[in-house]
Amino acid sequence: MDDPGALLRQAVQLHQQGRLDAAATLYRRVLDAAPRQFDALHLLGVIERQRGNPARAAELIGAALQVDPGQARAHCNLGAALQDLDRPADALASYDAALRLDPRYALAWNNRGNALRRLGRQGEALDSYERALAIQAGYPEAWCQRAMLLNDLGRFEEAAASAEQASSRRPGYADALLALGNALQGMDLPADAVRAYDAALAAAPRQADAWCARGAALKKSGDLAAALDSYDRALALRPDYALAAHYRANALRALGRRDDARAAYHQALALGADGNDIAFALAALGEGALPDAAPRDYVRELFDGYAGRFERHLVGQLGYRTPALLAALLSRHGVAPAPGAAWHVADLGCGTGLCAPFLRPLAARLTGVDLSPKMLERAAQTGSYDALACAEIGDWLAGQEHDCDLLVAADVLVYIGALDTLFARAHAALGPGGRFAFSCEALEGADGYAITASNRFAHALAYVQRCAAQAGFVLVEAERAVLRREHGEDVQGWVVLLAA
Repeated sequence: MDDPGALLRQAVQLHQQGRLDAAATLYRRVLDAAPRQFDALHLLGVIERQRGNPARAAELIGAALQVDPGQARAHCNLGAALQDLDRPADALASYDAALRLDPRYALAWNNRGNALRRLGRQGEALDSYERALAIQAGYPEAWCQRAMLLNDLGRFEEAAASAEQASSRRPGYADALLALGNALQGMDLPADAVRAYDAALAAAPRQADAWCARGAALKKSGDLAAALDSYDRALALRPDYALAAHYRANALRALGRRDDARAAYHQALALGADGNDIAFALAALGEGALPDAAPRDYVRELFDGYAGRFERHLVGQLGYRTPALLAALLSRHGVAPAPGAAWHVADLGCGTGLCAPFLRPLAARLTGVDLSPKMLERAAQTGSYDALACAEIGDWLAGQEHDCDLLVAADVLVYIGALDTLFARAHAALGPGGRFAFSCEALEGADGYAITASNRFAHALAYVQRCAAQAGFVLVEAERAVLRREHGEDVQGWVVLLAA
């Protein structure tokens, strides 16, 4: 008769050598002789997870823990199998059980961070990664996962430093190099990001995510042909990759290949890309009805991702002038409260608060309104606002009847095409003598509004004037101005002041 102890020792040795089939055979022979042998159950479960069978792994490791629930390593391995099964809450419970048994178990802290990140509990996840690193400072996976989380949080400089720690401890660590590239892209350093992605792909060439991210950085750098090639490579590795298909369509559109772009957008839609975003892009290519506004989720996600570099990119690289132009417009027409008046000023689409410096002196009460929670977090840090509201501006205005004295919307109407409802709500929100100052991009040679190549709306001045008059406004001034620069070209627009 086989000696279970000898078989187990032999199985563990084979397992450590990576000979999984042979080790599994011996673990099963141990279990034939001793069905409740803890190590055989546990380690056969580990092999099943290594083979890509997490459900069977969880079953076996769970059976082992029924034999001996006091094994921290088994609880941690069960958590990993449950996480593979996309059961992060159950995985978290297993990691917590492991840590109750061994509070200095660095792997369990790291894996706990992964489960918390999956559950959207980002602050707790960051704490878990940092606890893992406090126990084991040279832990590359924890540095890497921490970098990924910091990227999620828009803390790109910290993410880059964390990714570099991971890479220094494990040269050629592809996931860490990908996280570094994402951080550099978030810092608006696309050329540096491309170099990080190239290093990641040198280490692991079959990373579809890295090819897709490289394409985004190349597009941002202006190298559209190379970006398109990167998206093609991502899709060759993962043909159902909806994000890469969507980005590929964007690159084709930017290259002026309109027919190819239309086909690519339909491919992205078939793969599961967001239908509203695709419809918006196709409308810009003349297919389908022209929408009244950009999809709210598109705008929210765009600016949540942009929050960490918004001011640096707009002011430093795009020469963004709209707040200064609006401030000059208001000053030129003497827009300021009368002595003793307590003005309520609303900064519509406030972003990070670039308009606050010139609005704060005018306001007894200054409210910022924006769709993006991460933009509002940055605005709150300025200390300039009395209140901040996370809302679509039209919805917010609908609840402010005659409560506002001045409305300002800098670079906001570029995400709203049809202005009639917005202007009617703005007029209703203003008290007698109230003012509405805003910017819009100029639509040349046509009436109405249209979507530009940058996925922004441009408006004809005649259309703006018509909507304003219908809402009951009087035009005070419309000044032609350069709002910013994009791809080396001036972006022409209007800064407009209306009186209620």
